Amino acid sequence: MKFSDMTYTRPDLEAAKAEISACTEALKGAKSYEEAKDAFLKMQELQSHLYTADTLAYVRHTIDTRDAYYDEEARFMAEHLPLLREVQQEFQKVLLASPFRPDFEAEYGGLFLKNMEMELKTFIPSIVPQMQRENALTLDYAKLIASAQIPFEGGVYTLSQLTPFKQDPDDDRRRAAWEAEGNFYLEHGKELDALYDELVQVRTRQAREMGYDNYVELGYYRMSRNSYTKEDVEKFRSAVVKYLVPAAEQVVKAQAKRLGKEYPLNFADAALFYRGGNAVPQGGPDDILAQGVGFYHDLSPETAEFIDFMMDGELLDVLSRTGKAGGGYCTDIPDYHSPFIFANFNGTQGDVEVMTHEAGHAFAAYVARDMVPMENHSPTYESCEIHSMSMEFFAWPWSEKFFGPQADKFRYKHLSDAITFIPYGTMVDHFQHIVYENPDMTPAQRHEVWKELLGVYMPWMKLGEIPFYGDAKGWQRQSHIYERPFYYIDYCLAQTVALEFWNLMQADRAGAWKKYLGLVKLAGTRTFTELVASAGLDTPFGDDALRTVSAAALRWLEQVDPATLA
Repeated sequence: MKFSDMTYTRPDLEAAKAEISACTEALKGAKSYEEAKDAFLKMQELQSHLYTADTLAYVRHTIDTRDAYYDEEARFMAEHLPLLREVQQEFQKVLLASPFRPDFEAEYGGLFLKNMEMELKTFIPSIVPQMQRENALTLDYAKLIASAQIPFEGGVYTLSQLTPFKQDPDDDRRRAAWEAEGNFYLEHGKELDALYDELVQVRTRQAREMGYDNYVELGYYRMSRNSYTKEDVEKFRSAVVKYLVPAAEQVVKAQAKRLGKEYPLNFADAALFYRGGNAVPQGGPDDILAQGVGFYHDLSPETAEFIDFMMDGELLDVLSRTGKAGGGYCTDIPDYHSPFIFANFNGTQGDVEVMTHEAGHAFAAYVARDMVPMENHSPTYESCEIHSMSMEFFAWPWSEKFFGPQADKFRYKHLSDAITFIPYGTMVDHFQHIVYENPDMTPAQRHEVWKELLGVYMPWMKLGEIPFYGDAKGWQRQSHIYERPFYYIDYCLAQTVALEFWNLMQADRAGAWKKYLGLVKLAGTRTFTELVASAGLDTPFGDDALRTVSAAALRWLEQVDPATLA
């Protein structure tokens, strides 16, 4: 079925409450596992309908944030779905206490029940108004960012559409584009500060009402951290500073030398990787999609089937347009057993990266789409990001199809970006820990924290010169900080694992793919650490993984012919 034919109907939430309660009573009164399972599967069906409605409203809202109907529907879902949490929680409590729990574990595995126990630690009925306010604020942030209309060289551009100018080889033009974007954020600085300040307070109130000291512990539960702790993340941070920051400094010093610029670089100069310009895809969006189809057809029978399903169902919206929300994401629409990819192509290297990244998510969702229960469709987020970030590397042999003679430039920058990204992403996570452990900080104090962390994690960036970014306020353009607290470390953990897969690919591509596919097929039936172990890889929480991948990446980068990097 095509995405345009999928039907959105606003759910009757009172009827949904009654149906959930009926499932709960049926489960409670079950005399056999078959009766208990029947109640469970009815609840699964109901949850699928609600999730589908919420997803369709959200996707169509982000496709055009100016659409009044879907703006209203997305806000309705954000406001009213929390009202179902109490009755949903009752069903979960009955299921977890059921005498038939061992039977459920035997048929479906025990992890979804372990995760359910964790989910019970994230909600009490009294925080519903705060949850509703939190949802509304995140929608306000997304709408503000999507509203950007930035004047530049006689035209008007969204943030995504401005990106190619921010990578222009002409120093003056590139800097002007960065200044134009920075001025947009500065003009809305007070609004962005106020939005985040209220989000921090709203989340902190929820946590304290539930008995937590601050939002950090609640945030970890909401992210389903089921196999590692805050202390493990702190160990990872230390390893990043020890191994990745020095490796990234080498990458950026080489970049500065190529550009003829002084080290450290300002933000505008850091965006240009080669003096002659960054690699750009051959052709337009249709060409990129066509090459993507070819890549997935060549990669494996499983990915060929998947990409045909996506294309036939028109399950990708990739063009950047006025009013469209920023960024990219993949989601799934359970009633239709369909993933969906949202992106903002803008003529840069990122178009190919987002095509392979989000399709990595979508492929995993496609593989698991018929699994029961729904909770087993997807692992926790850092494991999902292994699917996507590793898929970017599996596409390397097809780089010539995407980039033609600039393929080497793409691969060199793609690997370099992976090295420099991990310190940045770790900084984002460290920033959030400090903010939520000190929720009464002023906006100015938060900006100061970001400035200090830049010195630790990104010493290659020069402050000053560029508005907004040079003022150490650049965290405000990172949507996850507003919308998905504590998500960002997931990218860093996954990038580490993806680099381990990349390292395997250098010696045995077929073997690496076999391990990757095995990991994907486990879907949400294993924890992050178990999935990493299933592929025979090192956990990111020790020194070994980061030490190994940083050294391997630097060796690869050093053997590239400098003549190809002009």
